Amino acid sequence: MAQPTTTAAAWPDEPEPLSLDTAPVPAYGSGSLADLLPTLAAGLGVPGFEPLISELAPADRICVFLIDGLGWEQVRAHPAEAPFLASLLGTSRGGTGRPLTSGFPATTATSLASVGTGRPPGEHGLTGYTVRDPDTGQLMNQLRWRPWTPPHVWQPYPTVFELADAAGVHTAQVSSPAFQDTPLTKVALSGGTFHGRLSGEERMDLAARRLAEADRALVYTYYSEVDGAGHRFGVDSDAWRGQLMHADQLVQRLAEQLPARSALYVTADHGMVDIPFDGESRIDFDEDWELRAGVALLGGEGRARHVYAVPGAEADVLAVWREVLGDRFWVAGREEAVAAGWFGPHIDERVYGRIGDVVAAAHDDVALTASLAEPHESAMAGMHGSMTAAEQLVPLLEVRT
Repeated sequence: MAQPTTTAAAWPDEPEPLSLDTAPVPAYGSGSLADLLPTLAAGLGVPGFEPLISELAPADRICVFLIDGLGWEQVRAHPAEAPFLASLLGTSRGGTGRPLTSGFPATTATSLASVGTGRPPGEHGLTGYTVRDPDTGQLMNQLRWRPWTPPHVWQPYPTVFELADAAGVHTAQVSSPAFQDTPLTKVALSGGTFHGRLSGEERMDLAARRLAEADRALVYTYYSEVDGAGHRFGVDSDAWRGQLMHADQLVQRLAEQLPARSALYVTADHGMVDIPFDGESRIDFDEDWELRAGVALLGGEGRARHVYAVPGAEADVLAVWREVLGDRFWVAGREEAVAAGWFGPHIDERVYGRIGDVVAAAHDDVALTASLAEPHESAMAGMHGSMTAAEQLVPLLEVRT
């Protein structure tokens, strides 16, 4: 009997790499975190700023409350745990009910620098959780500032808070005392007066008082524990839901104390996704010889990697990473990522070498971990960094008096 003919169509196709055109680039210049403070400063009459987020109306007294890890999709998915926040969803972005985009990568150091300087990552230069310092060749952790690097050499632009304070706006930050003297605070959030308060309730009460102390005021306050619970236990955990409930109560507490002619904006630095603890979802760079070949340094974090190749191996590393990961990650060469606008419309010369020779941003619920080099980060249940909606979209909830 004749054997059946096997044709090429009978075999499954190899997965096609994700097209870079499908990566949802942040809305720099009109609807990103970097556009928020310039818009608010313009409304306060601070020279040199324009209202980049056109939907926002000016106010005399402005408070920005940034809740670390409070993604837009997470708020929408948990109305029972966050009833006050859910009631404000329609106010987001000036009553349009739309979110902002965080910026790439969607990670705390990058986003806080974007908020504070009013500039996208390609300008302020904090382009990831860890990036290569072109002057030393070492990885620089921009959240923990290790190894120590002169802060205002690394990020030389003044913050919006500093410019507002110089223009006569009553300016203050109310946050944990632990953040007062950190290099990240100095380069991203300094300007006016810093007030350290331990509890969230104390911060809300003091932020309201600081708003009332002047006819023109800009106050920033911050809460980090939603993000911490998400990293440790995941956004599908009771611990995370408990922190969301507490953040909801803090926002309501602050809103109920706002003085006249005030606007409160509640936003976040990024959202988060849970990554299953299995070999398909967590790809271990330290155990994968193919991905390690030709790589001198691995930067970034699990869902937004900067890959620094051995000199001369850049093209080969890009080809391998695209072949191995390209159906689950957007994988771009440095020039491709820059041309696509991932880090903003302009890249300062000092920043260009901080971007990886290869940049990999997760599309699926996967992470590229490094169990030996990054044991703490690799063990996290919840992660962020990439351009998916769950990570990238953040609220801009508004309460006005």
